[in-house]
Amino acid sequence: MIKVLRAKLHGLRVTGCDLHYHGSITLDPAYCRAAGIVPLEFVEIWNKNSGARIETYVIYGEPGSGCCILNGAAARTCQKGDELIIAASEYAAAPAELLHIRPRVLTFAGDNAIEDVLEYEVTEDAAYGYAFCVKKSDAF
Repeated sequence: MIKVLRAKLHGLRVTGCDLHYHGSITLDPAYCRAAGIVPLEFVEIWNKNSGARIETYVIYGEPGSGCCILNGAAARTCQKGDELIIAASEYAAAPAELLHIRPRVLTFAGDNAIEDVLEYEVTEDAAYGYAFCVKKSDAF
């Protein structure tokens, strides 16, 4: 089994921190739906400003709000305005399954507006076994 990327929110800015909440990350459900991230799913969060790396679960916030709020202990790892990468993963039984996985990646502008919707694609390559490319997606 190998752990592989399934969905990613790249460059989403923190809109708030709530230390006294029960825990998790609150995200705009429109972003989650577009990327394929579901409530209670565990995600890895990488803070581009501080280098902090954490894991927590997703809860949905107000639709259309553009929210990205770190709650509980996770609130200690960031500040409002920090740029994050949020990644959801899945397990593949064998590397050959990579040929059928198309991670959806959303990139964001400074105001948390979606800039691009991308898909990662792995194909077979005679010289190296696999090739990797990024494709713009029209689906959103």
